[in-house]
Amino acid sequence: MSPAQTYDFVVVGSGPAGSALAAGLAQSAARPQVLLLEAGDDKRDRNLRVDGQRWITFQNQDMNWGYKTTPQDDCNNREIDYSRGHCMGGSSAINFGVYSVGARDDYDEWARITGDGTFAWNNMHRRFKELETFHGELPHGVSKRYADPKAEDHGSKGPLHVGYAKEWERDLTELLDVFEEAGFPLNPDHNSGNPIGMSVLINSAHNGIRSTAGDFVKEKLDNLTIVTGAPVQRVLLEGTKAIGVEVKGDKYFASKEVVLSAGSLNDPRILMHSGIGPASQLKQYNLPVALDVPGVGQGLRDHCFVPLVNTRTETSTQRKAFYGDKAAMDAALKQWQEDGTGPWAKFACEIGIGWFKLGEKLVSSPEFQGLPREEQEYLLRETIPHYEIITHFPIHWFIPDFPTEALDYSCLLVFLYNAQTRGQVTLQSSDPDTPLAFDPKFLAHPFDRRLAIEALRDSFRIAKHEAYTKDNVAALAMPTGESDEELLEYWRQNISSSWHMTGTVKMGQRGDPDAVVDPDFRVMGIENLRVADMAVVPVLVNAHIQACAYITGATCAEKLIEEYHLA
Repeated sequence: MSPAQTYDFVVVGSGPAGSALAAGLAQSAARPQVLLLEAGDDKRDRNLRVDGQRWITFQNQDMNWGYKTTPQDDCNNREIDYSRGHCMGGSSAINFGVYSVGARDDYDEWARITGDGTFAWNNMHRRFKELETFHGELPHGVSKRYADPKAEDHGSKGPLHVGYAKEWERDLTELLDVFEEAGFPLNPDHNSGNPIGMSVLINSAHNGIRSTAGDFVKEKLDNLTIVTGAPVQRVLLEGTKAIGVEVKGDKYFASKEVVLSAGSLNDPRILMHSGIGPASQLKQYNLPVALDVPGVGQGLRDHCFVPLVNTRTETSTQRKAFYGDKAAMDAALKQWQEDGTGPWAKFACEIGIGWFKLGEKLVSSPEFQGLPREEQEYLLRETIPHYEIITHFPIHWFIPDFPTEALDYSCLLVFLYNAQTRGQVTLQSSDPDTPLAFDPKFLAHPFDRRLAIEALRDSFRIAKHEAYTKDNVAALAMPTGESDEELLEYWRQNISSSWHMTGTVKMGQRGDPDAVVDPDFRVMGIENLRVADMAVVPVLVNAHIQACAYITGATCAEKLIEEYHLA
């Protein structure tokens, strides 16, 4: 055992929330001593950040916790991939590089639920701008009608470089034209606070290189200590006061606060093995009960998706000439290693992305009408979508033995938004290193099933539009028909998680029976212990959630800096 060490703040987890939080604290004027603990290895090698290969980084087993869900009752009993980043940068090091902030109504709802205007859109929008350096330049010859962000919606001095790829696949704008022809409006900037419409993706990448949370802490600061290979097993308590954490027998102490930012799947594990959680579960595994908190591990929410895939004519895409030629890909990688340019900074680096509302067919359904009035009102707000479509997804990397002759293809992903199911993560061992059981309960709620059916049906406006189908050769992955039963069965058999796990250590006002932390991120009933990441966010934001994770960490840092007079 190494000698015990004491810091002002101990932050557990180096994903977007933890890194933004640790950097914010360390860079404050008072320069407190901050320890950032990461369970995985460093893995900040530039060669792991090839923009066009960001879709397959999660397959590196030494960078991924390798989680799976429990068998899903409403998805043909399938166990579904539940990947999480296990390295410096957390899931930002293995995600797909989608950088979307969501709907302004999401943040106003967060403020309403917590009774704290800190989380309202006008305040969060400021923080988003402070986090990013936005690169909004378009490739030569591309019209601004496809992307035209306003400077006032973006930042220019933050540590996270985001924006558009410098070169796009030829058929991207052609497909956006088809979306418009099919009745989907174009949106010049999905990060303006209103995501509704079809946009060009803002990536967490720049100059061919993925941006990760590790970029927040790459500056060497003498008051920021980073320890990798340090999986935290439990919080050390003196009565109901957190004083540090334990890592494989080593102990690290915090004179001010311990902050968990280990994610929606691992925060509850650490809390439960610290004696903080549902007493019935803790007693079942002979764990001591420091504080009975029934809400720990409850309220799991996630987005999910299915693919629609068609092979295309040889002249409609340029993918087969690249992905089907190993020599071409090897040469492209050498070019990327030299200067970050070339096909690996083009293919799979820019996609179409859009969020859409479903009309009367959904709103008049018994499933919608059966929702609580507050939820109905939320779903009808101006900026709240019901589903999402992305284009140009490199599906061939996800299908075993994908045929080379089919590499000229088009893949659309259809995502389900604002599902009403609440899943859970639960203990399955007294061993603190054993993962919890993860049960998102996909499609368990009748509204979710209706939403899945109507979203897929509405997506046929593009997938079956004549201007799209004219280039199709054969269907690789499509529903067998258009009845409710056939569409729902397609979801059940093909559903994937979007890896947007949220809500297992919910934030709320005191008196909220589901809340675990208060609006200042404090675990209620425990001194000097906070949780700051997607586990606490009480809204499943209408986005791919990494941007929200960054802002959650940054917001907690602001609150701590104010409370401890560190500015």
